Amino acid sequence: MADSIIIFYIALFIIAFLYASVGHGGASGYLALMAIYGISPDVMKPTALLLNLFVSVVSFIQFYRGGHFMMKLFWPLALGSVPLAFVGGLIHMDASIYKIILGILLVIAVARFLFFSKFKNTETKDAQIIPALLIGAVIGFLSGLIGIGGGIILSPILLLLGWSNMKQTAAISALFIFVNSLAGLMGQLTKGINFSGDMLMYVVVAFAGGMLGAYVGSLKLKAVALKNVLAAVLLVAAYKLLFTNA
Repeated sequence: MADSIIIFYIALFIIAFLYASVGHGGASGYLALMAIYGISPDVMKPTALLLNLFVSVVSFIQFYRGGHFMMKLFWPLALGSVPLAFVGGLIHMDASIYKIILGILLVIAVARFLFFSKFKNTETKDAQIIPALLIGAVIGFLSGLIGIGGGIILSPILLLLGWSNMKQTAAISALFIFVNSLAGLMGQLTKGINFSGDMLMYVVVAFAGGMLGAYVGSLKLKAVALKNVLAAVLLVAAYKLLFTNA
């Protein structure tokens, strides 16, 4: 049992490190880890959002200091997402439906780490406000509903649309995750929240991993092998959620 707990905390640290290195809070990774350990969805959602708050803010600070943040792109995305993230946080889903949606989102997360890590936009174009509002709204709703910050969905979209480069995407995603996680958590607070008794330790470990990951990411250092390992863990969790009764 003790060995299992140690492995859990090591995995939690690595997940926070890797997600923060690309401007993410790590909720999809935390949810995957908790799914593998059989933690209840009622505990998974608020736990992932709370950890997101700590990790995404340190990630944002590092990328902001590097001069990568674009307010003109962030504000329409956030304006569309925050109200819907709160609404999503109010909704209680059947556990079986929750696991299916989460499993699909974990597959998206795998694609993010495997196929977009080296994605580069040499030229970017201005975002259109209405599409940005709509994109933010859809991602925000999913964020509150599932218990993620939405960065894992947002960043590939920004890169594919050519609205930002890799570092700008990381900075925008980090703050986007923070505001959505806060809104989703506030929505869940209205109907009661269940946290693990080890929540303080979760926060300490994730925060430490996030600080180191954000520093490494802002310096353009890479951890390709670890990202591949994380992708494999996410796939295992997705398989468990989608194809087993666990």
